[in-house]
Amino acid sequence: MKKTGFDEMWGGGKTRSIRKPYLSFAKWVDEVSVDEMLIRQASAEQIFRKTGITFAVYSNDEAEERIIPFDIVPRIIAGSEWDKLSEGLIQRANAINMFLSDIYGKKEIMKAGILPEDLIYANPQYRLQMTVIKPPHDVWSHISGIDIVRTGADDFFVLEDNARTPSGVSYMLEDREAMQRLFPSLVEQHKIRPVSQYTDYLIETLRSVAPPNCGNDPMVVILTPGPYNSAFYEHSFLADRTGAELVEGSDLFVKDRKVFMRTTEGPQQVDVIYRRVDDDFIDPLMFNPDSMLGVPGLMDAYAQGNVTIVNAPGTGIADDKAIYSYMPEIIKFYTGKDAIIPNVETYRCREADKLKYVNDNLEKLVVKLVDGSGGYGMLVGPTSTKAQIEDFRKALLKEPHRFIAQPTLALSTCPTLTDSGLCPRHVDLRPFILTGSKGVNIVPGGLTRVALTEGSLVVNSSQGGGTKDTWVVDENNIKVVEE
Repeated sequence: MKKTGFDEMWGGGKTRSIRKPYLSFAKWVDEVSVDEMLIRQASAEQIFRKTGITFAVYSNDEAEERIIPFDIVPRIIAGSEWDKLSEGLIQRANAINMFLSDIYGKKEIMKAGILPEDLIYANPQYRLQMTVIKPPHDVWSHISGIDIVRTGADDFFVLEDNARTPSGVSYMLEDREAMQRLFPSLVEQHKIRPVSQYTDYLIETLRSVAPPNCGNDPMVVILTPGPYNSAFYEHSFLADRTGAELVEGSDLFVKDRKVFMRTTEGPQQVDVIYRRVDDDFIDPLMFNPDSMLGVPGLMDAYAQGNVTIVNAPGTGIADDKAIYSYMPEIIKFYTGKDAIIPNVETYRCREADKLKYVNDNLEKLVVKLVDGSGGYGMLVGPTSTKAQIEDFRKALLKEPHRFIAQPTLALSTCPTLTDSGLCPRHVDLRPFILTGSKGVNIVPGGLTRVALTEGSLVVNSSQGGGTKDTWVVDENNIKVVEE
């Protein structure tokens, strides 16, 4: 296996040796042929195909359903590493909620001069309506996905925050189930910390933030844009696993400032809506009047405290990459402590001196739209052609406030199965954090995304990336077992 940079199995530096979390797995690899692994890989793909684990990719106004690429070689994280990451993730999720509550409330962070006001008020994701609407229990981002990258043995960084409608948790759960089917003894001997309790945590979180007057058995629904949405599989998966009803906007209506679901037995009042529909489309009476995906009058019912919307409207501003660049200061302001997991160094192109630096070094940097996602609207300088860089330069100089830039990190690699055997491929990690009225829950690990193309740093499935099962293991519990 070719080794380059910091590899999570082999480590880094001139002298490499298998890292302790991978010792048992490495022994298994030595005893299993590449052909056998490829057979197991094909079995995994068959499982995903039969289960219908797909996502939609849109091009030329057409949607193509694809099976999510899944690599059978797990990403293994030591329990001690995870414990520190978990502490930092909880800190960050709490700070994001305090930040959202503040910018829609007292605005203390702007008064303190930590954030420029125009970065908030001119942001298209800032919802002025939320300055007079308070989410139940003051929880704004109930479900967040924080993207983590690694560059060395002890070097972890937050790459970006997803506080609006983070996706991918269904793949995390399906990846684990596939590994348990394909490699039951391997999974058992590693004593992996479980993730299956995520859906229990999710429904518990959703119920905990129901309006106080709804009683002890709140009605929870998952609002989907419908089967043509790229994440529809996940919406239906979560509804099935949590017991929540999967609904589209046309299944709901508002009467007497309350939300009801149409059923064969008559209207049933809805208490909590886990929406997978963007702000602009959830209520045509308050946001986009042309929306056919939302529920007319929903925001009025929300303002009256008769229904909870998860995540709250307006949380998308925390996803903004310019806001991200201030997260160390945001965490310090609200918690009084330094960020446990640091940010990647970030240059705000809205600032003249930073713009000059970025413009002079485009071929070395990764440049992103502040509101971009899915790997779109970005430039990876070292892998781009001169023509691509010059085209991007024009867009950057025309609207510099729309971009941030970061150094090209030497992301860690993990062994990944290819036709020629195990090869290193770059990875990131998206853990999922649940915040309810009773506190924060997080399952160990998260979704590992892998760039399947050699040398690529883009892990998004829409850009050719895949996923891996993420194993959090306690090193002292690993036993090298004879197969």
